[in-house]
Amino acid sequence: MINENNKKNIETFGELINLSDYSFIENLNSDPDAKHNGDNKYPREVFSGHYIPVSPTAIKEPIYISHSKNFFKELGFSENLLKSDDFIKLFSGDMSNISNLKQNIGWATGYALSIYGREYYAQCPFQTGNGYGDGRAISVLEAVINGKRWEFQLKGGGQTPYCRGADGRAVLRSSVREFLAQEHMHSLVIPTSRSLTLFTSKKEQVSRPWFKEKSSSYEPEVMIEEDVAITTRVASSFLRVGQIELFGRRARKNEHKNALKELEMIVLHLIKREYSEEIKEDLSLEEKVLLLAQSFQDRLTSLVANWIRVGYCQGNFNSDNCAAGGFTLDYGPFGFIELFEPKYQSWTGGGMHFSFFNQPRAAQKNFKSFCSALKPLLSSNKEALEKLENIENSFANVMEEKMQNMWASKLGLKKFDFELFDELINLMIDTKVDYTIFFRELSNIVDDVSSIEKSFYANLDNDILKQRWNSWIESWKSKIAVNDEESKQKLSNQMKLINPKYSLREWHLVWAYQEAQNGNYEPVNELQEIMTKPYEEQTKEIEEKYYIKKPIDFFGIAGISHVSCSS
Repeated sequence: MINENNKKNIETFGELINLSDYSFIENLNSDPDAKHNGDNKYPREVFSGHYIPVSPTAIKEPIYISHSKNFFKELGFSENLLKSDDFIKLFSGDMSNISNLKQNIGWATGYALSIYGREYYAQCPFQTGNGYGDGRAISVLEAVINGKRWEFQLKGGGQTPYCRGADGRAVLRSSVREFLAQEHMHSLVIPTSRSLTLFTSKKEQVSRPWFKEKSSSYEPEVMIEEDVAITTRVASSFLRVGQIELFGRRARKNEHKNALKELEMIVLHLIKREYSEEIKEDLSLEEKVLLLAQSFQDRLTSLVANWIRVGYCQGNFNSDNCAAGGFTLDYGPFGFIELFEPKYQSWTGGGMHFSFFNQPRAAQKNFKSFCSALKPLLSSNKEALEKLENIENSFANVMEEKMQNMWASKLGLKKFDFELFDELINLMIDTKVDYTIFFRELSNIVDDVSSIEKSFYANLDNDILKQRWNSWIESWKSKIAVNDEESKQKLSNQMKLINPKYSLREWHLVWAYQEAQNGNYEPVNELQEIMTKPYEEQTKEIEEKYYIKKPIDFFGIAGISHVSCSS
């Protein structure tokens, strides 16, 4: 951990660039065909190499919307950087005239696609899997800042060979969502990629399928013109399960003479970038691979348990949207649950397999894909392969234990109680409760059902339901065993660190991006301020505006209750 007193503040763009250190492109292989393909901005098959050098496409006349105040402070970035022409140019996609850049071209990476554990190839234009990867995400900087390595990536940075014929852009709507969601997730104390800056342009629009106003359709009905935007997301790396999987598939099929070597290189690079504290340099390759599988399992199971703790649903948890470092990545069709429903899924294309309560199973499928990708490295060692399979097969038990511990902590229990939990879930479904508000109100250590009615979407006029609730509360209170006011307050405080008061609801986001489209960026900044303090009691005005249930008028409305993946 960095001592604040030793932390070096970064006042100028030149000071930032002096910290650049490009481990990914210096230690891994470039696509050998890149040099024969001009600017590398059109779709093509990529047969080998870990990355493609490609410059981002600058947005025209970038307009600053916001930056993450918290992340700037953590990095030691002066807000004067926002006045630097070179800083603005780099993070709005213009690398062409920045003289002191050590690396004046970005890079994009390929990855494979598995959906719920099943390998797919047809999603790439060539039906081979060799055209699937970062279609609009381009990394532009890697730097070691105050002892920690960070990679800076532009989302919406323009076309790459993986763009599959698309325009390589992100729209303002999806960029506002991702910008706010990453910082909210970090403040919920859940590992995630981070947000640095958000820029838009009024000089460039792109067409996207979307819904008519106040429509309830599940399929986009119209094409709309939307302003483009670039959000810079930052992470320790952007290595994904799908990326490791791509090299695992190539090694398994022996697709080229360096296939196995390239798999080994990227796995060792993953360990160095994400697991260097757990996995020491002097171990054998087999030992490293087994420790990697074990460590990733630990992180992934903790991550998913935490998602469910705060009501987050990833929506599209394919292997390519699963960070190999075990943190939240790719805020596309995500959603924070409001009305509790175990099968909640905000994305119209997501299906049951990526629904709220099915996320542990989806994670297991991604972990299986990850282990499969590692197996070619152990093919000559039967004992190591068996150990890897044992780790793979232990996922469900580890996941279940973490889920039970999470539910116990949400309920203030020392030990998980299945009967108590099962009845609660049934009550929450039967009563139609708001997930976030219910658990926060329960954290006050309530005495009867009247104290949690704030979380109910309908008036509780059913005597049988009232009786069931009061009976459940009585049973719960007998198990938390708070004997006096002091122990009650202590448990309440503890539960409020587990159960957030504020979550980023889609109708908040709609308001923010619609206002941003009209040139009013204040809602984006207001939401950043409030949603980066999700566990805190805030002002009465904030509580009245944000600690409330979803308005009835928004239920079933496309773009609020459910979203498409057009971003």
